[in-house]
Amino acid sequence: MRSHTPAILAPAGDKTTFLAAVAAGADAIYCGLKLFSARMEAANFSIEELSRLSRLARSRQIDVHIAFNTLIKESETPKALRLLSKLQQHVIFDALIVQDPAVISLARQAGITQDLHLSTLGNLSSPAGLKSARNAGFSQVVLPREFSLDDIRAMAAQTPEDMGLEVFVHGALCYGISGRCYWSSWFGGKSALRGRCVQPCRRMYQMKSEKHRYFSCMDFSADVLAKVLKEIPRVHTWKIEGRKKSPHYVYYTIKAFQLLRDDPSRKKEALTYLDYALGRPFTHYNLLSHRIQNPLDHQDVTQSGLFLGRIKNPAAPFFITKDALFPEDLLRIGNEEDAFHTIQKVTRSVPQKGKFTLPRQLRHKVRKDAPVHLIDRRTNELTREISVLDAELADMEKIPVRPAPHTDVSDKNPLNTRRRTRQHITDIRVSRKSQAQAQKSGASGIWISGSRYSTRFDKTTWLWLDPSIFPEEEILCRQYITTALKKGARHFVLNAVWQISLFDNPAPLDLWAGPFCNIANSLAIQELKTLGFSGAIVSPELDKNTFLSLPESSVLPLGVVIEGNWPLAVSRTLSPGLSPGDFFMSPKKEGAWVTRSNNLNYIFPNWPLDLTAHRKTLAQAGYTCFITLEEPVPKNVSLKNRPGLWNWDLTLL
Repeated sequence: MRSHTPAILAPAGDKTTFLAAVAAGADAIYCGLKLFSARMEAANFSIEELSRLSRLARSRQIDVHIAFNTLIKESETPKALRLLSKLQQHVIFDALIVQDPAVISLARQAGITQDLHLSTLGNLSSPAGLKSARNAGFSQVVLPREFSLDDIRAMAAQTPEDMGLEVFVHGALCYGISGRCYWSSWFGGKSALRGRCVQPCRRMYQMKSEKHRYFSCMDFSADVLAKVLKEIPRVHTWKIEGRKKSPHYVYYTIKAFQLLRDDPSRKKEALTYLDYALGRPFTHYNLLSHRIQNPLDHQDVTQSGLFLGRIKNPAAPFFITKDALFPEDLLRIGNEEDAFHTIQKVTRSVPQKGKFTLPRQLRHKVRKDAPVHLIDRRTNELTREISVLDAELADMEKIPVRPAPHTDVSDKNPLNTRRRTRQHITDIRVSRKSQAQAQKSGASGIWISGSRYSTRFDKTTWLWLDPSIFPEEEILCRQYITTALKKGARHFVLNAVWQISLFDNPAPLDLWAGPFCNIANSLAIQELKTLGFSGAIVSPELDKNTFLSLPESSVLPLGVVIEGNWPLAVSRTLSPGLSPGDFFMSPKKEGAWVTRSNNLNYIFPNWPLDLTAHRKTLAQAGYTCFITLEEPVPKNVSLKNRPGLWNWDLTLL
């Protein structure tokens, strides 16, 4: 890995895209397996495929990073260990990208000695966390896409010498902060943290009489600011997002950033490549603190691909293309939520401003003015390069990959000594404002970021840290913690694992990992104890079986969010068409509202999480801490009386 020049890390979601990245001369390629990948909608790779592809990459001195970056349920740890063991045995790779702390232990057990990279889903968002991440075994951290150049500089200034930073330079933006979006899971059990997101943020929503894509972001690109980014030390890797994108996109985006990195004088040529890559319109987002470009400030034009025109005459549909079309081009007709939405292959050349007629079977099915986008193109040059590489791949010896023998996950941990004894049950009611006194039936909790970290508390209060703390806020947060400790505070809930570094001496304190840490298995809990945590509040998006299986094997006391308002997403941005307090409806008439606290925007559904009917079952399983989360509900919002079980009765996908 280069130390003086950032490596360009390219995405690959299938074999052809991998070969396109090789053809373009990427420095490194990241890809996922068929399981435990945060882009499960991509085709992804079998061990057999990666065995040969990784050898091809190595022959050209291209690194391979494996994205093993999903939340892992307790029942899945043996399967994850077997897959990691096969990966280590058969694939040449250089780094493992990790979200779940459990993979630290699983990788060691599988004999993996390659670098561990902390995924952006792991949510390390302030400088202090770098130290604890390094101590946990990570050699590189993928920074949030929400960062400004100043944020990146602040992180670089405190990055350990033997650690690197990875920053996104181009690709799609999620509305929610990575690791802080539960929208897809709340609306149907398909978890973004497990690579199953159905992208509800891309849909049209209604606020009063207005319909708009309030949460569908334009893409992000550093483009010409890459020149500034290159000057920041400790940034080892420039990452291109897009494991679901086409070979064309990957090839030309790599070419663009090679020029922006190595020959900035050719920036116009590079920008032409980016326009030609068939992504969405893009912005710099937060990169320039003094000139923020809101990715939600658009006129609903957030579909990927090059816009070509709109459908005329649905009885015999056609459109006039704004760009020349070539055989094998792929067109998307309509928006993805349209019932008639379809992909159409071009079979003959059509000149610019020429007429393209749709097949007969689409007559009377597509609507007038439906948009048409070019989403993939196979140029002769790229097709030839991929064909040559594919032939070379075919000549490589296939290595047989046999089913791995059953492997028990090791729990040989000196920390695994917690005895299963009857423990005191604690109830904590958490709010945004200071409470006059602790609840008669339990304790009180408070989010400490209120009023810019001036929230009042007493010694018995549980002090809750925000789900994401960004660099400019870290000093305020640390000062508050220092003052609180001097005043006798001992109980804290940290909502990112790496916030543990804000405490110089965790040992005498009661530090719990909060529900936003997304804990779903006992190996992750072991890692928490190693870092200095006293307890853990597990992820509230778990299914019943996972909830009930955790206490028996946990080395720490466990808590659960038993009821309250849980956000669909936490974000650093907000549409110009929305304000805090606004209520809106989904296409399926699901209601939600917007609120803002400190520097974060929260989207709350208008029905709360409610597992109170299962409290006794959870207590019998071994949970000892029950959390109620209170949020001020706007006067214009009525909470629905509907089950708030989330995934309790489902199988979390």
